[in-house]
Amino acid sequence: MSIFQFISDFFRDSAHWHGQSGIPHRTLEHLQYSFMALGIAAGIALPVGLVTGHTGRGGNALALIATAARALPSYGLLVLMFFWLGIGLTPVMIPLVALAVPPILVNSYEAMRTVEPSPVDAARGMGMGPVAVLFQVELPVALPLILSGLRSAAIQVVSTTAIAATVSLGGLGRFVIDGLYQRNYEIVVGGATLIAGLALAMIALFWLVERLTVSPGVRGGR
Repeated sequence: MSIFQFISDFFRDSAHWHGQSGIPHRTLEHLQYSFMALGIAAGIALPVGLVTGHTGRGGNALALIATAARALPSYGLLVLMFFWLGIGLTPVMIPLVALAVPPILVNSYEAMRTVEPSPVDAARGMGMGPVAVLFQVELPVALPLILSGLRSAAIQVVSTTAIAATVSLGGLGRFVIDGLYQRNYEIVVGGATLIAGLALAMIALFWLVERLTVSPGVRGGR
């Protein structure tokens, strides 16, 4: 049987669309875990990246932290956290947040450093304070690159959240784990297809966010 037949049979089976083990419920669980991890990572990485980029200090330290975090194996870290903290959402959030922080941190820092100095100097010459310069001058220009980091983090997190199923949580990874256990490859392929589809949906979502939030002049400049 071809992979396309597996996909077709999976989505045509009405049993996969109902109940707590159905596609809608598992998708909502997957998105809940993913956006929770992305929100925590953004809350940590964005302020640090913006402030250090604004001041121009700490770039080497950020690069070191980002490199170290990228080297962490998500599944290995999940296993360690599971044995340390037990069953729950926290052991899943730690590796997902560690995965999402580096692209957000590095991109936000680099975004601030690439802002042309002339508008910043002009704003300071008009009497604007550091906070006003950051939010009214630098941030709008840096926004496309910041969103690029968020998009990269979102794609990685959505694709990796399937590991939550390995420690008895929900999400789309349940289809993959349960399908492998049952040797039901229709469910495995269907779950993998849903995860890939969510990752593609993140690309479309951030494209829309960029179209709505980035000024046409900045997009044209890029």
